[in-house]
Amino acid sequence: MNMKKYCILLGFLFLLINVQLHGQGNERYHFKIAKLKYEGGGDWYSNPTSLPNLIEFVNTQTTVRIAPIEDIVEPGGSQIYQYPYVYLTGHGNVKFSDAEAKNLRKYLISGGFLHLDDNYGMDKYIRREMKKVFPELEFVELPYSHDIYHQHFEFENGLPKIHEHDGKPPQGLALIYENRVVCFYSVESDLGDGWEDQSVHNDPEELRQAALRMGTNIILWAITH
Repeated sequence: MNMKKYCILLGFLFLLINVQLHGQGNERYHFKIAKLKYEGGGDWYSNPTSLPNLIEFVNTQTTVRIAPIEDIVEPGGSQIYQYPYVYLTGHGNVKFSDAEAKNLRKYLISGGFLHLDDNYGMDKYIRREMKKVFPELEFVELPYSHDIYHQHFEFENGLPKIHEHDGKPPQGLALIYENRVVCFYSVESDLGDGWEDQSVHNDPEELRQAALRMGTNIILWAITH
């Protein structure tokens, strides 16, 4: 095991012990997940009910136990190494400094996982910024046969379409470093909107359930690969 992988595994172990010792009541959680706070003016804080609802769904539908509220991390901070799954969303500009890009790269190649979820309007900015993180890599579309679509729930046709924007099909894109998906990018899907409280967008429950099931697959894939 290389030193970077060893360090991030130690971070996850520390978080696991910490969360278990400080669980609420008699509850015990395996780990926590985080949302990424970035600069540039984009609304990184959008969809505030999304992750809590997804966490609750994962906890009730699987044997995994995630702490009920996500933490907030920054791309340049050392705290990011404590989380096996980090979520980034928004509608507008995203900007990483050189130091933040370097830290994100180190986190990802050390075993971390970043889920980019375009809430519409983020695409051109996140593609630019992820080039700072992995200048040698390009986003590639994952085939429907990829395990991320079959991890716990079956998605024979890839990502579900939750909200319509530009009339384009949903795509599950990835950055693959040394044969491992380190970053999953959900485009033209709006998974995060589907995770929100039903009263926010008034989506049919069938769509909400599809979004939650796909989110569950992504988290389970992140923590096992």
